[in-house]
Amino acid sequence: MSEFKNVTIVKKANVYFDGKVTSRTVLFADGTKKTLGIMMPGEYAFDTAAAEVMEMLGGSMEVLLPGTDTWQIFSEGQSFEVPANSKFSLKVREVADYCCSYLK
Repeated sequence: MSEFKNVTIVKKANVYFDGKVTSRTVLFADGTKKTLGIMMPGEYAFDTAAAEVMEMLGGSMEVLLPGTDTWQIFSEGQSFEVPANSKFSLKVREVADYCCSYLK
Protein backbone atom coordinates (compact mmCIF):
# COMPACT_ATOMS: atom_id res chain seq x y z
CA MET A 1 0.00 0.00 0.00
CA SER A 2 1.46 3.34 -1.05
CA GLU A 3 -0.66 5.52 1.23
CA PHE A 4 -2.64 5.39 4.47
CA LYS A 5 -6.17 6.80 4.82
CA ASN A 6 -8.10 7.88 7.93
CA VAL A 7 -5.13 7.91 10.29
CA THR A 8 -3.80 10.10 13.06
CA ILE A 9 -0.24 11.38 12.78
CA VAL A 10 1.71 12.29 15.92
CA LYS A 11 3.34 15.63 15.10
CA LYS A 12 6.42 15.27 17.29
CA ALA A 13 9.19 13.28 15.62
CA ASN A 14 10.97 10.31 17.18
CA VAL A 15 14.66 11.25 17.00
CA TYR A 16 17.49 8.78 17.65
CA PHE A 17 21.27 8.69 17.29
CA ASP A 18 21.79 12.47 17.29
CA GLY A 19 19.19 12.97 14.55
CA LYS A 20 20.59 10.37 12.16
CA VAL A 21 17.41 8.29 12.55
CA THR A 22 14.00 9.97 12.64
CA SER A 23 10.43 8.75 12.33
CA ARG A 24 6.80 9.86 12.70
CA THR A 25 4.15 7.74 14.38
CA VAL A 26 0.99 6.84 12.44
CA LEU A 27 -2.00 5.61 14.47
CA PHE A 28 -4.85 3.63 12.92
CA ALA A 29 -8.51 3.45 14.03
CA ASP A 30 -8.12 -0.25 14.86
CA GLY A 31 -5.38 0.56 17.40
CA THR A 32 -2.43 -0.51 15.27
CA LYS A 33 0.67 1.67 14.97
CA LYS A 34 3.33 2.23 12.34
CA THR A 35 6.26 4.57 12.05
CA LEU A 36 7.56 6.15 8.86
CA GLY A 37 11.19 7.14 8.98
CA ILE A 38 14.54 7.93 7.47
CA MET A 39 17.96 6.60 8.49
CA MET A 40 21.13 8.38 7.48
CA PRO A 41 24.31 6.36 6.88
CA GLY A 42 25.69 4.83 10.07
CA GLU A 43 25.60 1.78 12.32
CA TYR A 44 22.72 1.35 14.76
CA ALA A 45 21.39 -1.12 17.33
CA PHE A 46 17.74 -1.15 18.39
CA ASP A 47 15.88 -2.91 21.19
CA THR A 48 12.29 -3.98 20.55
CA ALA A 49 9.40 -4.38 22.95
CA ALA A 50 6.76 -5.41 20.37
CA ALA A 51 7.37 -7.59 17.34
CA GLU A 52 7.87 -5.50 14.21
CA VAL A 53 7.97 -5.73 10.46
CA MET A 54 10.40 -3.31 8.82
CA GLU A 55 9.52 -2.53 5.19
CA MET A 56 12.14 -0.88 3.02
CA LEU A 57 10.65 1.99 1.00
CA GLY A 58 13.95 3.25 -0.40
CA GLY A 59 17.67 2.63 -0.08
CA SER A 60 19.07 -0.44 1.60
CA MET A 61 20.58 -1.67 4.85
CA GLU A 62 22.51 -4.61 6.22
CA VAL A 63 20.66 -6.27 9.08
CA LEU A 64 21.82 -8.60 11.83
CA LEU A 65 18.66 -10.23 13.16
CA PRO A 66 18.38 -11.75 16.64
CA GLY A 67 19.70 -15.29 16.91
CA THR A 68 21.75 -15.06 13.72
CA ASP A 69 25.39 -14.32 13.00
CA THR A 70 24.97 -13.51 9.30
CA TRP A 71 24.31 -10.00 8.02
CA GLN A 72 21.55 -9.81 5.40
CA ILE A 73 20.94 -6.99 2.93
CA PHE A 74 17.41 -5.64 2.53
CA SER A 75 16.54 -3.02 -0.08
CA GLU A 76 13.53 -1.22 -1.53
CA GLY A 77 10.50 -3.51 -1.78
CA GLN A 78 11.81 -6.00 0.78
CA SER A 79 10.95 -6.41 4.46
CA PHE A 80 12.09 -8.29 7.53
CA GLU A 81 10.53 -9.25 10.84
CA VAL A 82 12.01 -8.70 14.30
CA PRO A 83 10.66 -10.66 17.28
CA ALA A 84 9.39 -8.94 20.42
CA ASN A 85 11.81 -8.25 23.28
CA SER A 86 14.92 -8.56 21.15
CA LYS A 87 17.79 -6.52 19.75
CA PHE A 88 18.87 -6.09 16.12
CA SER A 89 21.72 -4.21 14.44
CA LEU A 90 21.83 -2.21 11.21
CA LYS A 91 24.54 -0.94 8.88
CA VAL A 92 23.15 1.80 6.66
CA ARG A 93 25.43 2.81 3.76
CA GLU A 94 22.95 5.12 1.97
CA VAL A 95 19.86 7.00 3.10
CA ALA A 96 17.18 4.43 3.95
CA ASP A 97 13.44 5.17 3.88
CA TYR A 98 11.36 2.73 5.93
CA CYS A 99 7.97 1.84 7.39
CA CYS A 100 7.92 -0.07 10.66
CA SER A 101 4.70 -1.93 11.57
CA TYR A 102 4.28 -2.95 15.20
CA LEU A 103 2.62 -6.33 15.64
CA LYS A 104 0.33 -7.26 18.50
